[in-house]
Amino acid sequence: MNPFHPLAWAHDSFWSMFPREIVGLTAQCFDNPETAIASTATLQSPESETKKTCSEDELPHGENPIVQAGTDRWLSKSFDHGNECYRFKIYVPTAYEGQPLPMIVMLHGAQQDPDDFASGTEMNIVAEENGYIVIYPAQSESSNPLRCWNWFMPANQARESGEGAAIAALTREVAATYNVDRARVYIAGMSAGGALAVNLAVTHPELYAAAAIHSGLAFGVADEQMTALCAMNDGKGKVRLPDTLSGDAKPPAVPLIVFHGDADDTVHPRNGEQIMSMSQLLHGMSDDTVMSSSIYVADETGGYAYTRKVFHNRDGESNGEQWVVHGLGHAWSGGHPNGTHTDMRGPAASRAIVRFFGQFVRVDSRHY
Repeated sequence: MNPFHPLAWAHDSFWSMFPREIVGLTAQCFDNPETAIASTATLQSPESETKKTCSEDELPHGENPIVQAGTDRWLSKSFDHGNECYRFKIYVPTAYEGQPLPMIVMLHGAQQDPDDFASGTEMNIVAEENGYIVIYPAQSESSNPLRCWNWFMPANQARESGEGAAIAALTREVAATYNVDRARVYIAGMSAGGALAVNLAVTHPELYAAAAIHSGLAFGVADEQMTALCAMNDGKGKVRLPDTLSGDAKPPAVPLIVFHGDADDTVHPRNGEQIMSMSQLLHGMSDDTVMSSSIYVADETGGYAYTRKVFHNRDGESNGEQWVVHGLGHAWSGGHPNGTHTDMRGPAASRAIVRFFGQFVRVDSRHY
């Protein structure tokens, strides 16, 4: 390949973040911007392009009766929201006997699905050990041919619309059905799922006690596919946070743990730095007041070394972590090879994430 060709840096995994219109993009697409701009998408299941009705595996509606002990542990589910039927999988730990448990929402990356993501991250194993319910929403091929969350579209960066609103509705639905501890609801994502998890953390801070972003991007760095591609490529997109309405009580910012490989050539590692800068800004910490401590760990067993930085508020309390895994590409750190986009040589991201989540409880979680 000619290294001076304008698309020389693109490759399959890079383009997999985008819908079909942009896959296989040629120079002519750059001459015609309309070719690369998609209309606002909403979640749809792949069976139909029209209004969907959930089948017999849907969650109970109406009074949302609490699901009691004895339920199967790995279930396929669906629920209605707006004009759509949304599919997801749920893991229920054996410790569940109807009592309130914490819950994690896991958003997969492009070309993945709930089974793939669960296998690769091994989050169900960690959840079983720690007593967490885990749900895995599934992006559909009708919303994105490569099952990529459309994190960059303005509708999906707003509180009351798009994919973000759908995931928030699913969170509330499952929390009510399984008697989830509302003070301990968390969200995590990889790649495009990580970027959408950022959107949820920013637009729904009253819903999630903490968030984990693996190989993702900061809020507002793109508003269509081409600016998203640029942000992924160089990590220089401009963060645009939503305005807070005057008079509204502003919930506390959501603490974030960020994982990124410094050899990631799909989502530039600079994006991880941007996410943490954005997070500290939301916590009211400016560049000259950010307080952090870092430690470098060299793995002597043949794994990747990493640098872990812990951020603190003015009272010295932790409000974020940044893990830079040296040599890791675009893959879940410490993941299992049974799943795609994993690298078992890195530190175990899933265990670090659940340990981080355990530090945070929402102060006022009575209503959401």
